[in-house]
Amino acid sequence: MTAFRAAFARRQAADLSELPEFPGVFAVRNTEFVRSEEHNQLIVEGPGTDPEALPGLAARWLGRRRRYCITVLDPESGERAAPVLAAAGWERESVVILARPTDSCVLPEPAAIPVELSEVREAVLRQQREWSEDEELARQLTDRRTARLRGAERVHFLAARTPAVEVAAWGDLHLEPAFGLAQLEDVVTGSQHRGAGHGDTLLATGLALAAEAGIPQLFLLADAADWPRAWYGRRGFVEIGRSHSFYGR
Repeated sequence: MTAFRAAFARRQAADLSELPEFPGVFAVRNTEFVRSEEHNQLIVEGPGTDPEALPGLAARWLGRRRRYCITVLDPESGERAAPVLAAAGWERESVVILARPTDSCVLPEPAAIPVELSEVREAVLRQQREWSEDEELARQLTDRRTARLRGAERVHFLAARTPAVEVAAWGDLHLEPAFGLAQLEDVVTGSQHRGAGHGDTLLATGLALAAEAGIPQLFLLADAADWPRAWYGRRGFVEIGRSHSFYGR
């Protein structure tokens, strides 16, 4: 799982810096989507890095930013880094890695369908504008999906539609047969379409497409303290790991 996530970040990067003096630490940057912390962050892939060095490495390799992000994929390293970074004024967000097997998963009726980004962009941007009044931030968080196309062997933008063919929900499906893994990311139902089962349609479609690709397991990430974690749990996903992201100025 850690290797998949690290490879996914490296492949998307417009600018990648490996830190030979700190094995397992690398920086990703993308000036086209400079407001996306996913695409401009320091990533710690393995154990062994002195957490006191991390803020300086972020400042050095990421340049001037409004806020710095450090993601520690190794859970034990994240726990060790937490008190050190907290003392330096950094905030922690923990995510749980949830997974379930794809065996016996079949396409629902109706199913979500793979689409071009242009087909869902308006709906995604409208939702981003609801969450943020910062127009440039909303645009970048919408369009950064173009970078995700490089992240895995196969990447699908999935859309669930209303009977009137309006985009109601969307998500990004990453298929990586070499790792035997699939990831479903950014599953969102538009505010005006919630409660109609569109999220279940996306989830069932992602599982079925992973099964069709011969991939035995699909995983996703959820905020450890937010409600989607329990929602996925009721649909058969179980926690198989954690990682931690730290944010500082």
